Amino acid sequence: MKYCPTQLFSLLLSAIALSSFLALQTPKAPDQRPNIIYILADDMGYSDIGCYGGEVSTPNLDQLAANGIKLRSFYNNARCCPTRASLLTGQYPHTVGMGLMVTMPNAAIQPGSYQGFLDDRYPTLAERLKPAGYSTFMLGKWHVGERRQHWPLKRGFDHYFGLISGASSYYEVIPAEKGKRFIVEDDREFTPPTDGFYMTDAFTDYAIRYLNEQKQQRADKPFFMYLAYTAPHFPLHAYESDIAKYEKLYAQGWDVTRAKRYQRMQKLGYADKRYPLTPRPADIPDWNTATDKAQWIRKMAVYAAMIDRMDQNIGKLINTLKANGQYDNTLIVFMSDNGSSNENMESRKLNDPTKKIGEKGSYVTYDTPWANVSNTPFRKYKRFLHEGGMITPCIMQWPRGIRPQSGYVEGVGHIMDLVPTGLELAGLPANDLPGKSLSYLWGKTKATPRTYCWEHEGNKAIRKADWKLEKDTEDADWELYNLKTDPCEMNNLAQTQPQRVAELRAEYDRWAQQVGVRERTGGKSE
Repeated sequence: MKYCPTQLFSLLLSAIALSSFLALQTPKAPDQRPNIIYILADDMGYSDIGCYGGEVSTPNLDQLAANGIKLRSFYNNARCCPTRASLLTGQYPHTVGMGLMVTMPNAAIQPGSYQGFLDDRYPTLAERLKPAGYSTFMLGKWHVGERRQHWPLKRGFDHYFGLISGASSYYEVIPAEKGKRFIVEDDREFTPPTDGFYMTDAFTDYAIRYLNEQKQQRADKPFFMYLAYTAPHFPLHAYESDIAKYEKLYAQGWDVTRAKRYQRMQKLGYADKRYPLTPRPADIPDWNTATDKAQWIRKMAVYAAMIDRMDQNIGKLINTLKANGQYDNTLIVFMSDNGSSNENMESRKLNDPTKKIGEKGSYVTYDTPWANVSNTPFRKYKRFLHEGGMITPCIMQWPRGIRPQSGYVEGVGHIMDLVPTGLELAGLPANDLPGKSLSYLWGKTKATPRTYCWEHEGNKAIRKADWKLEKDTEDADWELYNLKTDPCEMNNLAQTQPQRVAELRAEYDRWAQQVGVRERTGGKSE
């Protein structure tokens, strides 16, 4: 049978129409790339959660660890803003303008390594994953750009709910801090309701909303979620029902609590003979001689309750993933942004002394004695570059991709390695990044020696393979430690190995020049 050109054209149109119709009727094959969730705690110490030796009830995090892997040596950048900058961009914080802390919106912009907001020349993980088909969500503390043009939706996130700024009440935006603190939904300022608002719960409620919307609208596509809880950062705020679990427990005081944590770490297989319990610092009194014991007990009970509540919320998130069929193919990574905080904020004068610690209107910290417990068995705190300031628990679980490993994985990782890890799982290149994918921890590739550098407020450090050279501004000179045999930094080898000190200092100096470190003393530029 012969067809005229007009008939042939009509048949062709009919075939195209039929093909389009069938395409609409056939469900899209689901994208097999994994979902990615990075969960960041705030100011939480190394041994606070159960699977790292803590007495705080964290059954959901403990289960994640049991179903995945937990690392001995995973590093952040010892402070809120620098850590978040590296997590988001995969770069050293100075490279992207966050060598120190955020700058306020009305401050003059001084471009460079300490400008106080993310440099837009360096894409975030969200900006890399979104064009590749990922939905991108963020919840919680941003803290890498106060100006509206630097907020999350401008940096690759489809949706955001959280705290743009630093430490804030968990119940409200304190009137005295209005203009300095913003809770934001997408690009709009959000005013918490007068009653029934608790920040940890709110972050999770929005996270669950985003997961459900993803399931309904883009079930065939993967997602990336960055969930940055403010817990357990000061001010100490928690529900009384959660606090009540811990007040009797902490009546034993900080000396007994720390000793018992260390014993649990030994039973868990973490604190082997390489890990002695570091001595109580001279500025912390013996618990038996401490005054105001009732107040000290209350502080730690509230702090523990904040972690407990965060774990409860992580459980809700996990249950949502399971109900939505998203759980098995989701990589979940949990860590903290720095070591425990020994900061005292009485000078802010935001505490109402008529309020019980933990209630709306109270505003206190848990201070040095309890911070020392949180960092068992290490030395020092947030901001400093000894292990206590910069080492974090790290849990990774991905049912479809990571085989559970008992014990603690010996490999070393850094917060900036999370971007290349996410890019690898998404099938994207990461050749321009200083970090490396962490997939070697659960894959077949062999670990290679890593080198990492840090600088914050004049504190300096470099770790190369097992060797770490460091100098905090309060230290008399550089200190050298072999972390393979001395992870608690008790035996300074700088005097006996001057050549190694010189080599590591030279390598640190090259890095510092490359990323734009300024020489600083006590947090002020020289």
